[in-house]
Amino acid sequence: MELTHEIMYQASVNKDTSFEGIFFTAVKTTGIFCRPSCNARKPKIENVEFFKTAKDCILKGYRPCKVCKPLEKLNETPAFIKELINDLSENPGLKFKDYDLIKRGLEPNQIRRWFLKNHGMTFQAYQRMFKINSAFKKIQNGEAVTETAFELGYESLSGFGDSFKTIFGVSPKNSKSKKIINLKRIETPIGTMYACAVDEGICLLEFTDRKMLETEIKTLVKLFNATIIQGNNIHFELLEKELEEYFNGSRKKFTVKVCTPGTEFQNIIWKELQTIAYGSTKTYKQQAEAINNPTAVRAVANANGMNRISIIIPCHRVIGSNGQLTGYGGGLWRKKYLLELEAKNKS
Repeated sequence: MELTHEIMYQASVNKDTSFEGIFFTAVKTTGIFCRPSCNARKPKIENVEFFKTAKDCILKGYRPCKVCKPLEKLNETPAFIKELINDLSENPGLKFKDYDLIKRGLEPNQIRRWFLKNHGMTFQAYQRMFKINSAFKKIQNGEAVTETAFELGYESLSGFGDSFKTIFGVSPKNSKSKKIINLKRIETPIGTMYACAVDEGICLLEFTDRKMLETEIKTLVKLFNATIIQGNNIHFELLEKELEEYFNGSRKKFTVKVCTPGTEFQNIIWKELQTIAYGSTKTYKQQAEAINNPTAVRAVANANGMNRISIIIPCHRVIGSNGQLTGYGGGLWRKKYLLELEAKNKS
């Protein structure tokens, strides 16, 4: 069935939640855009137009509705999923079977579908990954291999060793030289991001639809001689807190630690980026002048493009010499959103 103007209008009048994510309603008379299920008063049919994405609405100059908040965390992790993950964090040796989920009033297939959609693996696979990640950290911290294996519920040392080697490429005893990069999925008002962290700090924060993401992750794996695995990291909690504060306009400077392996020149540029004040912008030329190398405009632009930590290292604050928005890995519509967010909350 073709999704006509009339069908979409009727869905918005009926506040039909089944159309969530299919289209957005933009109101010409107010300049705002809404979800199909918005509770705000409905405009006349001739005063609305429909777009497939929030990005399209923003590019057309519409602002997000304050009632239905169409940019905010549509895919936020449900409370019952957070509870399962928290329980695993506190006791990685736990093993939730379908029976255990049912006892909690949860539907195993629903849990399975959520983890497949959001983590690319079943809940059972996620539990195994979480457990082996915990084992890696315990061994890195000096705990004995045998003690670690049985503490986390493995029934045999050979089974533990096989699982460990499959993930990390080395045996538990030879894992001291191996490093781990933790990965976490984070929802923001302008899309899902992946965060990566090592002990030293956050080493990647990128939107999941960035074209260079796979290359950036491979580069990190090579630079750190590491394996990437989904799991907790001491820096993630602060990162999520500060990102939430940034997007609600109350945080203008980040304190979460970052780790930026790269060339000496790249690190000079990335540090310079962090000196650009909230709500301000610089051109590439001004960046080059700031590091006393005014002829290095192209090299500066290349280094900006290699920045793996969006928002915290604010390459979105760099614009073209003519004042126009130029390349941004997360998309120019996001760059526009971030600059407008900061301009609005600057004072």
